[in-house]
Amino acid sequence: MDLFDATPQSQRNILNKDGEVYYYGKIFNNKEAIAFYEELFNNIHWKNDEAIIFGKRIITKRKVAWYGDEPFQYTYSKTTKSALPWTKVLLELKKKTEEVTGETFNSCLLNLYHDGSEGMAWHSDGETALKTNGAIGSLSFGAVRKFSFKHKSTKEKIDIILENGSLLEMKGLTQTHWLHRLPPTKQTLMPRINLTFRTIEC
Repeated sequence: MDLFDATPQSQRNILNKDGEVYYYGKIFNNKEAIAFYEELFNNIHWKNDEAIIFGKRIITKRKVAWYGDEPFQYTYSKTTKSALPWTKVLLELKKKTEEVTGETFNSCLLNLYHDGSEGMAWHSDGETALKTNGAIGSLSFGAVRKFSFKHKSTKEKIDIILENGSLLEMKGLTQTHWLHRLPPTKQTLMPRINLTFRTIEC
């Protein structure tokens, strides 16, 4: 199933069962999106991500950053990060994301993909520190990229195109029953910045 329609679909659940995903389309105009992209690219404390796979520490090309209300500890891929204090711009983006989704968030994991060769493998955000069945608000700035879902049991796949300045929300049982990924592509050489607003429960 392919969803290439750029029209906001906030009232439509993209998933046909076992979860909730809403695509709100572009919530920032092009001028705003470009300004936010440049601010985030230049002023976020980016670091290359790390993962431990089969006992070996892997350093990724993709860069990440972790911010929050408190210095929350967040562990994934067998590595732990401590949240940095919010910047003014991140708080502005968090407020907008909360207004659109009706949710509240206390942290944000940011990803910087330098070009289409960098992506994310199939996974679900089921870390124990995250609020159970809590919402994740995902903002995209920069390159337009495909984002994919795959049902864990039926293997059904659903693709959606994430635009510059757009918002996607995942909630409910989505992480329990679905995997998601950012597939690599040769069609773009431009960077993409992704912000995933989350709720950590200590």
